[in-house]
Amino acid sequence: MMVRQRSRPLGRRAPWSKPAGAGRDELTTLEDATVTPVVLGGARGGPDVPTLRKDRYWVQPVVTVTVLTAFVAYASWAAFVNTNYYVGAALHRDLISPFYSPCLTGSCVPGSHPGTVITWWTISPALLILIFPLGFRLTCYYYRKAYYRSFWQAPPACAVSDGHGSYSGESRFPLLLQNVHRYFFYFGLIFNVILTIDAFVAFRQPGVGLGFSVGTAVLLVNAVLLWLYSLSCHACRHLCGGGVKQFSTSPIRHTMWKALTPLNARHMLFAWMSLVFVALTDLYVRLVASGAIHDYGVHF
Repeated sequence: MMVRQRSRPLGRRAPWSKPAGAGRDELTTLEDATVTPVVLGGARGGPDVPTLRKDRYWVQPVVTVTVLTAFVAYASWAAFVNTNYYVGAALHRDLISPFYSPCLTGSCVPGSHPGTVITWWTISPALLILIFPLGFRLTCYYYRKAYYRSFWQAPPACAVSDGHGSYSGESRFPLLLQNVHRYFFYFGLIFNVILTIDAFVAFRQPGVGLGFSVGTAVLLVNAVLLWLYSLSCHACRHLCGGGVKQFSTSPIRHTMWKALTPLNARHMLFAWMSLVFVALTDLYVRLVASGAIHDYGVHF
């Protein structure tokens, strides 16, 4: 397969090239583009110099590394600490961290679960739960692009040299496991349903009745963002419209596909918003449970 570098109409100057009037040898234009044969096991594409760009292309990879590293560090700490993840009847609330829901192990604190299912598990229940949402994000098409470019420099951006000498695609272990993304998507939908139920349960204020608090709003927003991230997923859009040769013969799937397509265009936005907010949700529940802050609200 041959790939030609062509991203602009003929005759237009690349945004990183020098202004018109500069020496011809110093310009980087469409005419300078090269043809790179892309085959598994062959050489990777990209320029022969470190970069052809003059802008701060490195900002986005740096931000990506910073945010993802911070999230992994926080989520790991939150999963292992195994405390302050539930706000219960003592504070007239029913709030649970999304990292610990559903809490179905013998180590769950009283009130945080409908009933113990896994009696032999005595350490943090989050270690069982986070496998599925993190697996969904790790294999996500957008996140793969994000961490391939930022952590692996493969490549960091367009018109920047690749950090690796050969190309094997996702045909080798462990990248071969990226193909399980669609299955993690199904598990993700199950967890979205559970976290949505948690958000509505948060209207319950034990000893007071029904009410609405900041914690209720936080859990509701978290559930909405997780649904937007999941429904904008490429796997979800393909599930609705993929494999259909003629939409006129599948009007329901066509309607679903059209409804999801605008969300799919904003998948990157929802990916980052839901990632940051799910960590903030855990943090808020943790601060309330520890007594560091009060969950202000009203009851009906």
